[in-house]
Order: sequence, then structure tokens, then C-alpha cells
Amino acid sequence: MRDLGVGFGYLLKGQRWVGRHGRQFGFGLLPGLITLVLYAAALVALAIWGADFVAWATPFADDWSSPWLGLFRGFLTAVLFALGLLGAVLTFTAMTLLVGQPFYENLSEKVDADVSPDGTAPESGLPFWRELWISARDSLRVLVRAGLWGVLLFALGFLPFVGQTVVPVVGFFVTGFFLTEELAAVALQRRGVDLRARLALLRSRKTLVWGFGTPLGLAFLVPFVAVFLMPGAVAGATLLARDLLGEETAAEDERADEPVSS
Repeated sequence: MRDLGVGFGYLLKGQRWVGRHGRQFGFGLLPGLITLVLYAAALVALAIWGADFVAWATPFADDWSSPWLGLFRGFLTAVLFALGLLGAVLTFTAMTLLVGQPFYENLSEKVDADVSPDGTAPESGLPFWRELWISARDSLRVLVRAGLWGVLLFALGFLPFVGQTVVPVVGFFVTGFFLTEELAAVALQRRGVDLRARLALLRSRKTLVWGFGTPLGLAFLVPFVAVFLMPGAVAGATLLARDLLGEETAAEDERADEPVSS
């Protein structure tokens, strides 16, 4: 259970790091703002036309008497919006990282160089277009996995009691795991760690991953919070990646008197 606290600690350390590096924080906000606008528009559209979609998709219920018709379609509309919200949380990180690939790569490298005892950061040596392709391909593969979990949890949500208590909790832990994978991929991909190896690495210390990703996933449910936490989340995930790989990290007190670079 100690790893839960360690994971949460990396989340806080990442936020502190960008707080001390204002320029990196400012650049890191731009991709999140762009993605937020797109996702907000999609969720608003879902809220406005979700009921119409449910009515179209359930013609067999047209002849049901009141109040069963309203209750049934109202429940499905709420579930549809909840799934859309969950999907937004699961995909927001992937989309933001894709939009902001050069920004977050640069941020992650600076974190690595800042905390590395020798002041260096690993480099992939790949051209930008190749890194972008790998990132997009891996993100899609992760989203497919997350989508399968989403379908399973949606089905289990119909179980009495369990669907209203256990399933939402499991959903947040699943969300936290995949959020962490997407964020840590920025640092791990530069080190040549492919998707299968990344997933195995994360599964080997699931409590560490949950400690980092689950509270972040909960925070991402609050409007606009995700935008402001993304730069620090990338920084924290870089620190977490170093821990997973057993890389030495200079203590904060050893760098306290060093000049802060932007």
C-alpha cells in the first residue's frame, strides 16, 4: 500500500516542478485548451441531442405506458452521457498528448535533465514524424483496451447494488491506470520502451500507478481542471517512469540552490 502514497507523491511533485518552471507550464497549457474546447462542444451536443438519440435507438419502447417509458429512456440517456463523460476522461489525455506532442516531449526532457544526477535526458533518436506516428498508434491501441473495459463495466452496471457501488470504483481505477500509461508513455517512448513492455511495467506496480492516476482521473472530471493539471501530470509521470525503470533521481534538496531554468 506504500506505493499508493508514492504514486500520489509523484503527482504532487510534477505540479510543483511546473510551478517552478513557469514557461514550461504556460506552453503546456495550450494543447489542453484546444482539446478542452473540442470535447466541451461534443459533450454539449450529447447533452442536447442525447435524449433524441436514445428515443431513436429504442423504438420498441414507444408504446410503453407512463411512467415506465420516461424512466427507461431517462436512465439510458443518463448512462449515455456518463459513458460520454468517461470516454472524454479516458481519451482527453491521449488527444491532448497527440496535439501537444512537441510541447510535452520538451517538458519531459527538461524534467529528466533537471532530476538526473548527471543532468542529461534520454533521447529516442527518431525523427519527429516517426515519434508522432508511434504515439498515435499506441494511443489508439490503448483506447481500444480502455474501450473494452468500458463496455464490460457498462454491462456490469446493470447488476443490482454492485453496479451502483463496486463498478464505479473499479471504473475509476481502470481510468487511473490508462491515464498513467498515456502520460508515462511520453518518457518511456523516448527510452525505446514499446507498448507491451510499458503495460507489463505498469502492471508490475499497479498500486503505484493507481496512486498517481486515480486521483488525477477524479480531478479531470472537474471542468477546466484537466487543462491546468496536464503539464504537471506529464512532469509527474516522467518522475514515475524513472522510478519504474529504477533510474537514479537527484533529491530535491540537492537541487534547491541550483538556478531554475525555463
